[in-house]
Amino acid sequence: MAIQEKINQLIQMRQQAALGGGEARIASQHAKGKLTARERIEVLLDEGSFEEIDMFVTHRSTNFDMDKQLYLGDGVITGHGTIDGRVVYVYSQDFTVFGGSLSETFALKICKVMDMAMKIGAPIIGINDSGGARIQEGVNSLAGYAEIFQRNIMASGVVPQISAIFGPCAGGAVYSPALTDVIIMSENSSYMFVTGPKVTKTVTGEDISINDLGGADVHTMKSGVAHFKAESEEEGLMLIRKMLEYLPNNNMEEPIQTTCNDPLDRRDDNLNEIIPENSNQPYEMKDVIWSIVDDHEFFEFQRHYAKNIITGFAKFNGVPTGIVANQPNYLAGVLDINASRKAARFVRFCDAFNVPILTLVDVPGFLPGSNQEHAGIITHGAKLMFAYGEATVPKVTVTLRKSYGGAHDVMSSKQLRGDVNYAWPTAEIAVMGAKGAIEVLEGKKIASLSPEEAAEFIQKREVEYVEKFANPYNAARFGYIDDIIEPRNTRFRVIRAFRTLTNKKDMNPPKKHGNIPL
Repeated sequence: MAIQEKINQLIQMRQQAALGGGEARIASQHAKGKLTARERIEVLLDEGSFEEIDMFVTHRSTNFDMDKQLYLGDGVITGHGTIDGRVVYVYSQDFTVFGGSLSETFALKICKVMDMAMKIGAPIIGINDSGGARIQEGVNSLAGYAEIFQRNIMASGVVPQISAIFGPCAGGAVYSPALTDVIIMSENSSYMFVTGPKVTKTVTGEDISINDLGGADVHTMKSGVAHFKAESEEEGLMLIRKMLEYLPNNNMEEPIQTTCNDPLDRRDDNLNEIIPENSNQPYEMKDVIWSIVDDHEFFEFQRHYAKNIITGFAKFNGVPTGIVANQPNYLAGVLDINASRKAARFVRFCDAFNVPILTLVDVPGFLPGSNQEHAGIITHGAKLMFAYGEATVPKVTVTLRKSYGGAHDVMSSKQLRGDVNYAWPTAEIAVMGAKGAIEVLEGKKIASLSPEEAAEFIQKREVEYVEKFANPYNAARFGYIDDIIEPRNTRFRVIRAFRTLTNKKDMNPPKKHGNIPL
């Protein structure tokens, strides 16, 4: 064969590989409002940066006449490219080839790029659109999943792992995304579940739709499995690009600092008036966040889940920073099981990748009740305490209003190695609120009084309690609060605190790993 004929053959095979399962199946994918595997990569990566690996791989199965159905690439596109000039590794499952089902060689392709990402210390991005295990390959397919899971586990906390779910993701397939740092689902075309509606109905008798069982709304609002819901695949891919702005390439590097044109000493007089006179009245904590971060830009994480706590990324003087904040506008900012889980995982995510943490506190306590106790609020609340206490990144805490009881300890207190702990003059730091404290301390006295006398007595004692305990000065007297700051100066004080902590070193005792209360 002449050289030109060989070149023409190469070109022809590349064209064949680019078509995946063929033009008819590509048209079917588009008809569902979905991009193809290759189109997704083109949107995600910098233009012209994608280098494909294993384009000519085919499956090895001969069962059920599978050897008569060979497609170049075998249903997954793998390789590397750049996002804003930074190298990332990516795999994109191709639903046009055997429904994106995973075979032995399909898994090996994914494992290869994951291994390469670990070697050079680059993020891994997986785009999921698959019908699950390729049944024709039996246990080889299951082994392929397990090989991927093991690599997800080894990569955890070493390089950022981001999963996009842009179609079906069911059965064993769900566990790879579940092991990654971030899951993004598309609103109308994706779903995740361990067991589908048909089997669910057979086993339990429950009749439920795919979306109600495992759609994007379910996993971003109810289960907390997914972290972002995108209106379209394009938006989901842009969210991945945005996410990487706040993360380093790996755990041995620092997040990338960018130029900041927002004045470091910018004041906001509105902050001096944002806390209501009535301590039981809510306000919007996001107004505080938007006010103090660079360019008023906040990238919220798990926005639809456990709204009583806010998590997300912002920048202070160009430095990526994680923010955890109680939300008094929702359930009074109380800590419950879901809020504790959400915040704990976010704190550990930040700590794994050297992202400093700012904690904004306005928490009345943990949510009481048998539902919470029976579902394990003790264990789940301890997760948040463990996460903060274990974290070695710079930690700055600002208490805006309430900080009561065990919730005070949990929210990055000085005793959990909070590096710099500030409070606004409106802060109330105590074992419990004034009314509850007086009822406990003076219960017998109150019971002996008439209703009118009791009301007057309680009111008087509440005032005394607030003056003595429910203020920041008592905590500052013992050194638990480093300084009491004017609210409008919060941005400058936070930036200066983080700048001072740039070279901070905290060491944990030598151990294989801690036993976090799961």
